[in-house]
Amino acid sequence: MFIRRSTYRRDPHGTRYANFRLVQSVRVQGRPRQKTLLNLGAGFDVPAEDWPRLCQLVETLATGGSLPPRAAPASLLQRARSLARQIVDFHGGPASDAPDLLLVDADSLRCERPRGVGLEHVALWALEQLGLPALLRSLGLSRQLRACALGAVIGRLAGVCSERATNRWLRSDSALGELLEVPFESLSHMQLYRASDALVRERKTIERQLFDSALALFDLQPTVTLYDLTNTYFEGDAKAQPLAQRGHSKEKRSDCPLLTLALVLDGSGFVRRSQVFAGNVQEATTLETMLDGLGAVRGSLVVMDRGIATEQTHPLRSCWRCSAVTGRWRAPTTIAATSPWERTPAASARVTVRPTPRR
Repeated sequence: MFIRRSTYRRDPHGTRYANFRLVQSVRVQGRPRQKTLLNLGAGFDVPAEDWPRLCQLVETLATGGSLPPRAAPASLLQRARSLARQIVDFHGGPASDAPDLLLVDADSLRCERPRGVGLEHVALWALEQLGLPALLRSLGLSRQLRACALGAVIGRLAGVCSERATNRWLRSDSALGELLEVPFESLSHMQLYRASDALVRERKTIERQLFDSALALFDLQPTVTLYDLTNTYFEGDAKAQPLAQRGHSKEKRSDCPLLTLALVLDGSGFVRRSQVFAGNVQEATTLETMLDGLGAVRGSLVVMDRGIATEQTHPLRSCWRCSAVTGRWRAPTTIAATSPWERTPAASARVTVRPTPRR
């Protein structure tokens, strides 16, 4: 068993990259051959002088052997155990026909690599009910990319805030890899970034499929209920992102480039559509784009705040004939919600406005 380093070119500029593989010498029909046990990727960072010792440790652990205390530095031993587990997962452990029965001192047992599985199991079941794994497969995503995409989604459900934190959570704290049968111990940040790019690229198809699945599961009727926007900011210039523009920040960070995020929720709280706009977009100008994408029918009730219901949106009355209900902070009262866009009896209603208590 040894580690082989290969170099190759990946771009037209001639930049050379290195890739590392864990290889074993075997004989096939009497001839020596090299069998790749694991692809270690381009980010393999163990120093070359430690490769022979690492290979010895991996071979001992993968074949069921035991190591004496302090057989190697802790970091090298940890890497060897991780590689040995991957080899056993991919190729199976040492075979044995006879049962190996031993007496074990219960006081000598210790818990190693404890990981959570409850939330992951429930979240994966919910995504399967919605058909997301099958949808990602039909979109042509590879097995590894599908696993990373599901890991990114479930990580958000677990309260993990970024791809970097998700990488750490999947590698160290979660048993999702065992449920998906994918070794997340060797997961890189770039794999999660590529999975997020794939989700954004197929966003419209995924949102439509998930919304239709939610309606079917809960026997709901589609309605357009709430449309609102917010924005977030970049730390840095973000010159490579054309939508990153300076504007009014709702987080009081107008000194940074912004992105505007738009969301349409159904009456039951399910996301119907999302969209990313430039950071300096005027909120009122985004309404027609979202309604056009939803295929909103005439007479649809669109709930929005006063930042969207402005004079700029009045021309929509000839296209959509939408009614609008807007509100501001005030005492509980009953108002006439008559849209300035639609002067018909069907567009008038009595609406009781009850403000949410401030905290």
